Amino acid sequence: MNRSLRSRLFLLIVLPLVVVAGFAAVARYVMAERTSQTLYDNTLLAVALAISRDVVLSEGDLLSEQLLESLTQTLGDAIYYEVTGPGGRFVTGYTNSPPQPGTEEIASGVPAFFDAEYFDAPVRAVVLREFIPEPQFGGWVTVKVWQTVRQRDALSLQLAMEASTLMAVVIVAAGAFVWFGINFGLRPLLQLREAVERRSQDDLSPIRRTVPREVKSLVRAMNALFRQLSDAFAARDAFISNAAHQLRNPIAAILAQAEAAEAAPPDADLRGRVSEVAEAARRTARLTQQLLSLERARGLPPGSSEEKIELAKLAADILRGRAAAALLRGIDVSLDVAGEPVLIRGDPVLLGEALENLLDNAIRYGCRDGGAVRVAVGFEPGIVRLAVEDDGPGVLTKQRDRIFERFQRGVDDGVEGCGLGLAIVREIVDRHGGHVWLGDTPGGARFVIELPIAGAAE
Repeated sequence: MNRSLRSRLFLLIVLPLVVVAGFAAVARYVMAERTSQTLYDNTLLAVALAISRDVVLSEGDLLSEQLLESLTQTLGDAIYYEVTGPGGRFVTGYTNSPPQPGTEEIASGVPAFFDAEYFDAPVRAVVLREFIPEPQFGGWVTVKVWQTVRQRDALSLQLAMEASTLMAVVIVAAGAFVWFGINFGLRPLLQLREAVERRSQDDLSPIRRTVPREVKSLVRAMNALFRQLSDAFAARDAFISNAAHQLRNPIAAILAQAEAAEAAPPDADLRGRVSEVAEAARRTARLTQQLLSLERARGLPPGSSEEKIELAKLAADILRGRAAAALLRGIDVSLDVAGEPVLIRGDPVLLGEALENLLDNAIRYGCRDGGAVRVAVGFEPGIVRLAVEDDGPGVLTKQRDRIFERFQRGVDDGVEGCGLGLAIVREIVDRHGGHVWLGDTPGGARFVIELPIAGAAE
């Protein structure tokens, strides 16, 4: 059952109190029973002593009816007695007294109490044995007094009921105070909830409400979430704005060339216009593909598509597919593998796209007039490094810090590009728990990817 926090706290506090009160009520009943028994036993002993003295003074006569009635009214239960002389000779009292359990000899002057039945009614009895130096008795006299226990049981029950009633009142009062205390203690949480509910969907400002110490961590976590959402929305808006700006130029170029082609009468001019339209369409398609790749890399959670990858083989396959086109442009492409190759875990499509982007940048910007592109894969304990290096003009110092940002280009010399390749590389590497950076090299540019081997299959 999905209970509220208020109900859970109330039950967790009050239920133990009820259990403890139940045990206390049982213990109080036992204590009341013992107290009642001790009280009535002492009274019963006093009656036995009084009877023994009265019988001696009356030389064996029965107790007066007035005395018995007075004792019964005082104690609340009927009193019976029996006096026997030496040798068990009946002296006075009631016959058929309840038998004493056991066969132990009763010590002189030491009372012996026991429970028994008298005419099918439970009674409490005491036996007192004394030596009386009187000619009438001439020796040991045994006095047995017994009494019904209805009154003492009623007293025990009354004491237990009074204690139970008192505990019930205490529990009810405690429950009321606890309920009030819980509501008062949870008031800051309720106020916090109301404040959050009153917010609009666009309000991601931090919560600046005073809350109890135990709730501060929750508020900090919520504020951190709000900051992350705000940053994510800001990044999304900036991305949409930049993407719209980047797409506007090639689309406008396509539209302008298409309109010019419609108005161009000669076939040669028309063919040139159509060629320019095709080139603008290719640039737009590449920009769109880069945008989709970036968003796919950003939206994919880490570890969502992991496979065993031979990174050296993946690099060799990609270089093999790019080698023919590179050679036609006078670009030498080489691969160097160092260390013992180890299978790593990752997304082969994303890692392949990261390497494709680094190769494309090296060929497009680093080796426009020919040159060499060197790819190195090095396996070290716990990590694998993949480096792509060219011998081109390199990256300007003022652009090194922003080279991995979206729509940032290392060079602006008329070569077509959209400034998303390195941003895609960074997103892919981050999703794999690695790092990418622009390394130091005397000439050209050297980009290094470092990936962990932890958890990879041997």
